[in-house]
Amino acid sequence: MLSPKRVKYRKIQKGRIRGKATSGQNIDFGEYGLQAVQSGRITARQIEAARIAITRHVKRGGKIWIRIFPHKSITRKPAETRMGKGKGAPEEWVAIVKEGTVLYEIEGVPVDVAHRALSLASYKLPVATKILAREIFDENS
Repeated sequence: MLSPKRVKYRKIQKGRIRGKATSGQNIDFGEYGLQAVQSGRITARQIEAARIAITRHVKRGGKIWIRIFPHKSITRKPAETRMGKGKGAPEEWVAIVKEGTVLYEIEGVPVDVAHRALSLASYKLPVATKILAREIFDENS
C-alpha cells in the first residue's frame, strides 16, 4: 500500500477539490493513459487495486507508471464515541485528483490489450475516467 514515509503534520484539514488540473494532464511517459474526467479522492487501496488489475491483464508485460500518490491522511473517530475530545486518528491515505489528471500510463503492449487493461483499472476507481493515446508523430512529416 502506498503511503508517505514521513509527513510534517499527521492530521490534515479536509479542504475542497476545485477546478481542473494544471499539471499532470498530459501523457509524458507511456503510449496510453487513464485520465480522470471528474475530481475526487482516491484511496491507496483503490490505487493498488487498479494497478493490480492492469498488471494482471498485461501479464507482467510492458511498463506501467502510477502518476498519483496518496499524500493526504484521512482521520476517523472510533464508532460509538462521544463528541469532542479532539480529532480522530489517521485512518487511511488518499490522493486528491482533479479533473484532467492522468492517473496511470502504460507502454509496450498492443492497443487492444492496453485499452482493456485501463478499462479494467477504471472499474476499481471512484472517479469517472477516459482512456487516452499519445499522438506520436514522425520527424519527417
